[in-house]
Amino acid sequence: MSHVKYVLSQRFFMGIFDSMLAKYGAVMIGYTVVGLPVFGPNSAAYLEATKNDPSRITKDYVRNSSLLINLSKAIGRIVVSYKDVQNLAGYTTLIHELDEVLDDLDNGKYRRSVVKGEEGKEGVVEEMKLNDYSDQTNILKSDNVRFEDIPIISPNGDVMVEKMSFEIKPGMHLMIAGPNGCGKSAMFRIMGQLWPVTGGKLHKPSLDKIFYIPQRPYLPCGTLRDQLIYPHTPEQMKQWGVTDDDLFEILENVRLAYLPDREGGWGKIAEWNDILSGGEKQRMALGRMLYHRP
Repeated sequence: MSHVKYVLSQRFFMGIFDSMLAKYGAVMIGYTVVGLPVFGPNSAAYLEATKNDPSRITKDYVRNSSLLINLSKAIGRIVVSYKDVQNLAGYTTLIHELDEVLDDLDNGKYRRSVVKGEEGKEGVVEEMKLNDYSDQTNILKSDNVRFEDIPIISPNGDVMVEKMSFEIKPGMHLMIAGPNGCGKSAMFRIMGQLWPVTGGKLHKPSLDKIFYIPQRPYLPCGTLRDQLIYPHTPEQMKQWGVTDDDLFEILENVRLAYLPDREGGWGKIAEWNDILSGGEKQRMALGRMLYHRP
């Protein structure tokens, strides 16, 4: 609260300064420059050149005041434009950092700055590096899903499970239960290759044969059709030989057949994350699984 109050007070006084500078300071400077020929130290030479003709003096005044005052206003706007430049610099820095992280992930490089220290003491920022797993030599293709002594480690370096071993064969059903933060979702992230395999061996089918249904599915910007076929495009859907009638049958299976009529057809573009309820979002994710047929 103290910091927020301090920032607001500084913004208040800085806003007054910027407004006075841009609105009044620039205009006053412009009028001062315009008045110099008549009231300045060399005014006698100017009045003699114009023969002290009021019409010529007024003509020069009107012309010069329009140019100089607009120039002064422009300079004032440039002076206070630092705010926009600072905002732009902040946005570009975030985008640049995001782009760097995505490039590192594509190349299999994982780095994370973590704070390490004992409780009650000031922590030390260290850079944690995981090895380069771009070759994925410890991930083997298999019809089964099998973890062999794989540690479950978070990006912060927290070890949730030192070694995890289990096997799931086709046709098996398996429920994994445990308290929050024990590594249930982390295990699926490793299986989906969102997190690197830092040890052991992972046997799994290829990614196109596995489908993960998240608790809160991602709903992209686009049409109602795009929500069901994501991440496919309509062109890829046609290449698969899938029609809107097939999609409607999928919606019937997940009890969402009312959506096209309610929302205005398959081509309706909207913010689906705000329109669909929590249950509808999860059923849409189930529909995606039926569409992709993993």
